[in-house]
Amino acid sequence: MPVFDYDPPERFVAGALGQPGARAFFLQARAEGRLTTVALEKLQVAALAGRLEELLDEVLRRSGGTAHVPAIAPTDLADDAPLEAPLAEDFRVGTMALAWDPDTSQVVIEAQEVIDEEDLDAPEPAMLRVRISAGAARAFTQRALKVVAAGRPPCPLCAQPLDAEGHVCVRLNGYRGGEAAS
Repeated sequence: MPVFDYDPPERFVAGALGQPGARAFFLQARAEGRLTTVALEKLQVAALAGRLEELLDEVLRRSGGTAHVPAIAPTDLADDAPLEAPLAEDFRVGTMALAWDPDTSQVVIEAQEVIDEEDLDAPEPAMLRVRISAGAARAFTQRALKVVAAGRPPCPLCAQPLDAEGHVCVRLNGYRGGEAAS
């Protein structure tokens, strides 16, 4: 199983390429001339960001505020630069795991390659493992949430994404502006 290990990375970000509604999402880690890019779903990026926030808040709560965990992302760690090119996907993410290492005060993020459960001859899945500070995790989360939110605008009635080709709103359910359709 190839393990792409970054302890710590010089850069670790979530990003997306493409037009809203047809975007591809990625995580990228870079250090010492190495670059690892893994593909994942929009929902996985959102879940990772949400779970990171929960983990950091819980560490802060359990420590009574003594842990080296900033309540918000430090501005000097903000990274709004685009994904690095060339964009070569190393693997597609199936599962992810998070942990807090109290000895180093770091967050450990693992993203494991999706595997075909039925392929008995499949090699061990690849893994991206990143160890980052709590401040870097807050900055990662802030950027990841922006990336996720930058998609199609939501319908004001049903909150589903609006498509450029049109939108069939489930809230209208055959009615227009409160009047029955004829």
